[in-house]
Amino acid sequence: MTIDLHTHSTASDGTTPPASLPRLAAEAGLTVLALTDHDTFAGLAAATATASDVEIVPGVEISCRLDDAEVHLLGLFVDPRSEPLSAELELIRTDRVRRGVRMVERCRELGAPITLAQVEAIAAGAPLGRPHIAAALAAVGITDAFTADWIADGGRADVPKHVLSTVDAVALVRAAGGVAVLAHPRSVKRRASVSDTQLAALASAGLAGLEADHPEQPPEVRERLREVAADLGLLATGSSDFHGDRKPVRLGEHTTAPEVFAALRESAVSVS
Repeated sequence: MTIDLHTHSTASDGTTPPASLPRLAAEAGLTVLALTDHDTFAGLAAATATASDVEIVPGVEISCRLDDAEVHLLGLFVDPRSEPLSAELELIRTDRVRRGVRMVERCRELGAPITLAQVEAIAAGAPLGRPHIAAALAAVGITDAFTADWIADGGRADVPKHVLSTVDAVALVRAAGGVAVLAHPRSVKRRASVSDTQLAALASAGLAGLEADHPEQPPEVRERLREVAADLGLLATGSSDFHGDRKPVRLGEHTTAPEVFAALRESAVSVS
């Protein structure tokens, strides 16, 4: 088995249609693929319907808050029909649109000649997000969008959004029959780095695993995360965080060991 547990489609901020992902995954040599679009299950049915040689794991990447920082939580093997989880994701998506509109306005106030129509065209029906605004900024020559000058967390054009606490997100994932894995906890591209103490608290709250092998985490960080996971009784996963053409990352660039995948599946069954 070759397993990638973190990928995105055009249902959120990826550039690959969900129906195309199983074929690309098979061509990449994958046998298991988790579709984990941001705060939505919208692409899951299309991906599942076109899968033949690849198992599709139902998943979602939830934006949530850990102390004063934003982190992302992967919910794997979740039931997309879970009403409490679906209701929270709907609230997050609705607020994302409000936030995106206001961020475009702020960018314009700061002198960027972009329009909401341009950003919506880039989003192509997906929930409006910062990557779409960044693409619009890049199109007018502003290539440093994710900085304090523009739309980075706390940046001049940033707008606060509705967020769920990470502990509450873990509980929602478990109630939906799934397992919770913390995505890229020490990415070099993100402002926040989740500490050992915070990971221990999340483990006590029901976190099942953490993403150790990830393109944005260098080898020494991956090794340390594996050590922390072992100490806390967490499962260490690996994945590509594939976004299509939006990121220079290929499907299966990092993968999850079959025995870890089996343990995740077993944990999901035990809480469903």
